[in-house]
Amino acid sequence: MGPLSILSELPEWLNLLIAFFIGIGFGFSLEQAGFSSSRKLAGMFYGYDTTVLKVFFTAAIVALAGSQLLSYFGLLNLKLVFVNPYYMNSAIIGGIIMGAGFVMGGYCPGTGISALSIGKIDALIFLIGGMVGAFLFAETYPYVQTLAMENYKGAMRIDEWMGVSAGVFTFLLIVAAVALFWVAELAEKRYSRPEITNDL
Repeated sequence: MGPLSILSELPEWLNLLIAFFIGIGFGFSLEQAGFSSSRKLAGMFYGYDTTVLKVFFTAAIVALAGSQLLSYFGLLNLKLVFVNPYYMNSAIIGGIIMGAGFVMGGYCPGTGISALSIGKIDALIFLIGGMVGAFLFAETYPYVQTLAMENYKGAMRIDEWMGVSAGVFTFLLIVAAVALFWVAELAEKRYSRPEITNDL
């Protein structure tokens, strides 16, 4: 399955089945972390609930450290791990649009589907809006293609851009996460709000 050496010889149908169960596990984890609540997700931007930062930073650290260990023991070929091509304009503009949508709607696509799976009406409206936005982007792409494709940087990794090894970058990210978790705790205490449970 992908770059995992121990799964590379499995038949395609079994790879897809494993990916299916991984997806179910990911969605279940999102829901259990409270990410099916738009108020909890929006709370990240207002400072009263930083669960999003804590969960995703923890996931990034576990994935990064885990991949380093798997590579060290010969179970993962990091050279086969796909790295998204980096278009600076698209990343900045898309990040602004995504962030604005996250604040207004309270979801990202993944958490929106997680919330929809347990019957949240606001998540349904959010996802319909996302599909409309994707359709409009596809229809207007010829007009924005030049802007979107400018400042192409290739398949760039942060550790390579910083000029450090993957191990050093992993250590720096862990230190940054610990500092951010501490700041997040201070923010939650300062901007705390009464618990609201009547989600749509």
